Amino acid sequence: MKKLLLLALASMLFCFKASAQNAPQKCGYVNTETILSAIPEYKVASDKIEALGKQYQELIKKDFDVVEQLYNTYQKQKAQLSASARQTKEEEIINKEKAAKQKQQQYFGPDGVMQKKTQELMDPIKEKVQKAIDMVAEQGGYLLIIDIATTEGVVYAASSADLSDLVIKLYPTIK
Repeated sequence: MKKLLLLALASMLFCFKASAQNAPQKCGYVNTETILSAIPEYKVASDKIEALGKQYQELIKKDFDVVEQLYNTYQKQKAQLSASARQTKEEEIINKEKAAKQKQQQYFGPDGVMQKKTQELMDPIKEKVQKAIDMVAEQGGYLLIIDIATTEGVVYAASSADLSDLVIKLYPTIK
């Protein structure tokens, strides 16, 4: 948080210094949340990711439900089982739980299916947004553009410096 605040302050000071030197350089900001919400492909990709996530979550829930059911059954029968039968049941429950956790990591872990699918669907959109931001910066002579959706240190942003609409207009022209 402190780093973001320092970055934002340094950025603003840099802009003020540039404007104090009567340089034609400008600073502006965008709100990538606003930009992305205006892009139909983003909504489609988000919906696909959400549906896939729900599907995988249901599969994992079923696996954990099986583990819970096995455990509850084991608890009811525990007193009647021999030591070796108890150990066998406990190992079965532990193995099922490990398998469910492994599946959860496979789907939702840092290198999991969901992460890869999100990158596959979102990266092309984000790249086009970045290209549109770059074009706005170059065409408008902006020295610095801050994304207020990700920078918590922005305490004031004049609406006249908001470049989000320009990026939204340019987005469809990016190949």
